[in-house]
Amino acid sequence: MALGPWQIVIVVLLIVLFFGRGRISDMMGDLAKGITSFKKGLREDENGGDAAGSSETPRIAPQPAPPASETTVEAKREDSAS
Repeated sequence: MALGPWQIVIVVLLIVLFFGRGRISDMMGDLAKGITSFKKGLREDENGGDAAGSSETPRIAPQPAPPASETTVEAKREDSAS
């Protein structure tokens, strides 16, 4: 049993009457945002977690400070050398 063109038109009209035109456009907008987000996530996975053309600036890891014992040993060597 196939749906005829008149049956499809009636179903579409019932959906528009039930949900309203504004709510349907909001749902379609949300669906488009979801698809865009999904595609962006796929691109990030393919690029190793880095999205092509992302607006975020790369974070630079701070250099670890040398242990306190090394700095005091170097200071003592400089004092004893003078």
